[in-house]
Amino acid sequence: MHMDIRKTMEERVLFFDGAMGTMVQKAGLKAGQQPEVYNMIHPEIITSIHKAYVDAGADIITTNTFGANEYKLQGTGYTVEEIVEQGVKLARQAAGDRYVALDIGPIGQLMEPNGLLSFDDVYTAVARQIKAGVKAGADLVIIETLSDIYEMKAAVLAVKENSSLPVFCTLTYDESGRTMMGTDPLTAVNILEGLGVDAVGANCSLGPKELLPIVEEILKYAHIPVIIQPNAGLPRIENGETVFATSPDEFAAYARQMIEKGVRIIGGCCGTNPEFIKTLKDKVQDIIHNPPTAVPKRITAVSSSSNTVVIGEDIRVVGERINPSGKKSIEKALLEQDFDEIISQAIEQKMAGAHILDINVGLPQIDQKDTMVKLIKEIQTMVNTPLQIDSTNPEVIEAAVRIYNGKPIINSVNGERKSMEAIFPIAKKYGACVVGLTLDENGMPNTAQERLEIAKKIVYTALEYGIPKENIIIDTLVLSAATNQAEIMETLKAVEMIKEELGVKTMLGVSNISFGLPKRSLLNRTFLAMALNRGLDAAIIDPLDDDMMATIDAYRVLANKDDYAMEYINKHK
Repeated sequence: MHMDIRKTMEERVLFFDGAMGTMVQKAGLKAGQQPEVYNMIHPEIITSIHKAYVDAGADIITTNTFGANEYKLQGTGYTVEEIVEQGVKLARQAAGDRYVALDIGPIGQLMEPNGLLSFDDVYTAVARQIKAGVKAGADLVIIETLSDIYEMKAAVLAVKENSSLPVFCTLTYDESGRTMMGTDPLTAVNILEGLGVDAVGANCSLGPKELLPIVEEILKYAHIPVIIQPNAGLPRIENGETVFATSPDEFAAYARQMIEKGVRIIGGCCGTNPEFIKTLKDKVQDIIHNPPTAVPKRITAVSSSSNTVVIGEDIRVVGERINPSGKKSIEKALLEQDFDEIISQAIEQKMAGAHILDINVGLPQIDQKDTMVKLIKEIQTMVNTPLQIDSTNPEVIEAAVRIYNGKPIINSVNGERKSMEAIFPIAKKYGACVVGLTLDENGMPNTAQERLEIAKKIVYTALEYGIPKENIIIDTLVLSAATNQAEIMETLKAVEMIKEELGVKTMLGVSNISFGLPKRSLLNRTFLAMALNRGLDAAIIDPLDDDMMATIDAYRVLANKDDYAMEYINKHK
């Protein structure tokens, strides 16, 4: 048995093979025929294609199973298991001591709400392919050519929960720099790296030249190996045939640039053949064993499927209005399971400038798990604002984080051992950010120093679970000035100390400060200004409170975050 590919790719550049579809078409595949069926009716053709790639120097041979799912195989007379098993077997025969990658392509139907395919449908279909591939002895899984990050998330979970195989993921981008479903490279990296995939990147749709800017963007943020498989240039139709414009030499020249920028795994997609892989390998011989490495940024960021919000570069507003406590209209909407009012609250908060929306369905008399899942599905189709999942129940949190199309924030964990044991495994598995509240078994601390100690405990325990500190946001607890006046300055001091000592981002539920006092908005915005001055990164507030939002606008001018006060002038002239 050879070395785990995760080790190998730390040491050198790895080469995938090139196109399979292109080669099968050359061998006589008819329009409308499934290429995967050739595993059964023409195994010798498939084996000879694999062999040609092995001879060209590919390290990884991809199985002919791109469309081997139960939807695409309908009517072929073959089962998923038969096609996958035979696909792995043929690749293994040709590959010898090379790696065999189980190829998983898109299911070929749109997911909800655009189509009929549910998240669980995708999961089930991919899990079936994975079980067959594991049984047949694949070394790794490549999920490729997807344009829907939601489909990718379901597929990744299917791989991880049904095998221990390494998983590589490539989305397909168009010239706008986004996938067809609107995902940009930063969002893709933020979500997929969180899910614990082993390599992330792009394939298909563009040639190596057009892919370069997307590759650069991926390398800026990815802390895991980057995999790129371009087409042989952009396709055009000549005499009814699809031809690709890029020669093997030109392809290799661009691919070399990608490796020089830090790409670790490279191969070809549509239009490429063994000659491309051979030419590429010859052209980069001198850097295969000491490839340059990119130095990615470390950021705290949350994502919906098409929008990533970075926390820490500028003040971020978390909209607090979707919460039944003290809000009769939200309580009524949740009890009646009629979400129109909640959706309009989400849209209004987004329009008012909220960067993230907190979602809380904490009513004792409803099924919170079921309600939270339904609500998230609805909200994520209507607004692309990243969500903060707010619940005291770990089961509700896990169900929500799983079904969420993106990388959310979990609100919250605290310094109690049992709280961390319940929440950290969820945060680790799904790659979510977590709000850490500075209280523990001993209750609410009084001093800033005590808050710092609890924050340390939260951050260091998270690290033991494999959660990077970028994914932890500390909340030093805002109590009402009516009852805890002496502690207000301690809360603020703690924000500063925690940022200084731990280098993590901070968040506060600002509106708690005025609870039980008159003219709440005045206290809220004054406290907000004080917190911003201590370096607060994110404020949970009501974005429809114009005075609060105006305080942020003014602060951004004075803190030199609004160039030439342009945004301030536009809003307040």
